[in-house]
Amino acid sequence: MTDDVREQGLRVLQEMVPRLSAKNVEPDGSFGDELLAIGVDNVFGRLWSREGLSRRDRSLVTMGILIALRATDEFESHVRIGLRNGLAEDEIAEVIYHSSGYAGFPNANTAMKVAKQVIEGPDSL
Repeated sequence: MTDDVREQGLRVLQEMVPRLSAKNVEPDGSFGDELLAIGVDNVFGRLWSREGLSRRDRSLVTMGILIALRATDEFESHVRIGLRNGLAEDEIAEVIYHSSGYAGFPNANTAMKVAKQVIEGPDSL
């Protein structure tokens, strides 16, 4: 992995999750320590930094995929990221409503509970 991809990934990730420290994504010798670094390189360094879709649009797509996968921990993070990327609360609700027809009501219902906790919580951004 080139340093440019890692630097780009760290920059993108820190812009979307300002509370995240670069040291939190570097391998530390513990079990599975490389997984987040791989994500920084491949997801944020290669995908989120591509031209063609805005970060706002990428947030919409990502949330739909995470709803379908019922990946609630990641969905929670991406609700915060989506708000930071300019999505309005009603747009997040629409992604959830729309996903109910394609990913199923149980997945959408779980996503709505998670999004509601983020939006109504004191620490949403």
